[in-house]
Amino acid sequence: MSFAQQKLSELAVSIPGATKIFREYDLDFCCGGSILLEVAAQQKNLNLAEIETRLAHLQQSKSENNDKDWNVAPYDEIIDHIITRYHNRHREQLPELITLAQKVENVHGDRDDCPVGVAAQLEKIYAELSQHLMKEEQILFPMIKMGNYAMASMPIRVMEMEHDEAGQDVEVIKSLTNNCTLPADACFSWKALYSGINEFIDDLMHHIHLENNILFPKAIALEEKLWNA
Repeated sequence: MSFAQQKLSELAVSIPGATKIFREYDLDFCCGGSILLEVAAQQKNLNLAEIETRLAHLQQSKSENNDKDWNVAPYDEIIDHIITRYHNRHREQLPELITLAQKVENVHGDRDDCPVGVAAQLEKIYAELSQHLMKEEQILFPMIKMGNYAMASMPIRVMEMEHDEAGQDVEVIKSLTNNCTLPADACFSWKALYSGINEFIDDLMHHIHLENNILFPKAIALEEKLWNA
């Protein structure tokens, strides 16, 4: 099957490193991962052949393909990695981004290109994401680790819905910042803000990808296997 006829989520799982390419083209491989590459490229007027060529090179290149294969990792390892690499990092990132955004808006709020409203949007994301992370760490992840897959199915659905909402919140950030496009005379705080937002979005997309496309499907599949046994 050609890359064009595969879902973004499938490609993100089967080709380690593909997520970086998708981020470059602003292709949502987590919340919007059910869309075929061909359709996603058409929607954004992207060069499909170019993307397919890059994916093919990535797949063939062992030297560039050193990402850990989380498809074969045990649940405990995936969960521990998600918490230490993404949950804890988000808790560090967002307060600093909020501070930077407030500074930029306070100093440059009279400019047409100032991202007015981005601080409030980041505060919204921080508040909602904090609750989301807590529910995963205190409820869902312990269920999965203990093998209570049947009980985990409903919380998984809720978490996936909240992932979709987080994706929508990120789109608002992109709109307010014109995809983090800096003005030529941007100050250091403005540059640091947009750099930090890009890092946060990249981390969040990988975080959701690990859960939506790897951890959750594995838990659901095992629940179905046990149910049909």
